[in-house]
Amino acid sequence: MGVRPDNRLADAPMHPVACASCAGRVLVRKASWHQTSVQWTDEAQAACTSWSPGSAVLGFPPVCDRLRTSIADAVLDGTLPVVGDEQ
Repeated sequence: MGVRPDNRLADAPMHPVACASCAGRVLVRKASWHQTSVQWTDEAQAACTSWSPGSAVLGFPPVCDRLRTSIADAVLDGTLPVVGDEQ
């Protein structure tokens, strides 16, 4: 049996989100209201004074509170779609 291809990023690509505090830009995908994937760039890590791989809290991506707020704002203003959103 072959391996099924993973087309999640083709169906719902990651979107750039800039932190309103440090302007660090990460790539974000919201698969649902409760699931967030964040890809850090070297530049974003250097810009964020709060970033640490150990800052992840039980299932949350390693983001500081200011970036988490920026991600929520991007969802609310429509620039970051939520894949599982039925609205």
